[in-house]
Amino acid sequence: MTLATENTLDAFKLDGKLCVVTGGAQGIGFAIANGLRDAGARLVIADLDAERGQAAADKVGGMFVQMDVTNSASVDDAFNKVVARYGTLDVLVNNAGIVRNTSALDTDDHAWRTVMAVNLDGVFYCCRSAARFMTEKRAGSIVNVASMSGSIANKPQPQASYNASKAGVIHLTRSLAAEWAPFGVRVNSISPGYVATELTKRGLENEAWRDAWIDGTPLARLAKPEEIAPGVIFLASNASAFMTGSDLVMDGGYTIW
Repeated sequence: MTLATENTLDAFKLDGKLCVVTGGAQGIGFAIANGLRDAGARLVIADLDAERGQAAADKVGGMFVQMDVTNSASVDDAFNKVVARYGTLDVLVNNAGIVRNTSALDTDDHAWRTVMAVNLDGVFYCCRSAARFMTEKRAGSIVNVASMSGSIANKPQPQASYNASKAGVIHLTRSLAAEWAPFGVRVNSISPGYVATELTKRGLENEAWRDAWIDGTPLARLAKPEEIAPGVIFLASNASAFMTGSDLVMDGGYTIW
């Protein structure tokens, strides 16, 4: 192995970096936490579910902090606790999210606001709170988990609220990247396609939906959660040092046709 290759590989390492993963108790979030740990990072699992969150933190050898991403006071308190314990904050992965598969005409105000509160407001609250520390030390990487649904309208299931929220995450990412670049803070997003998690389990039980999802994906399958983690590691690490405001699409080719 040449020195050049060793240096390239080193860029993907996160040795000693303190990483917070929201919604890290299960699914994509837990897979991301595992991947970050394997890259050398120290982990903090932030989740509303205290029991699952603590169990996940124990499995990755990290800290658990309870956080309601829809409540800015809860978010600020959680980040204050993390920094008080570790004295730093290097990486934030905003993964917490929900979906409601209801038609627009059947989506009442409460249902709409619930999705927006978690998927968009929560991302902003966490970015803002983390950036208060990152901009002060003039370093940091934020990775927002968006979705291919932020760029296309899914079929056959209706989910206007989810799609709109994820489109908001992608553009919020660009906006924050522009604001915080002078402070050395990078902000990127990742847009997975269909991933086999609890979030998609109900949809997979619908044969028409499942067939449409797979037939619409050139690779003809759903992703495994652990297949999304390397993209997050890339965006979190120095391997993407010249990237900010970008959206990394990992959708099995779904959006190419």
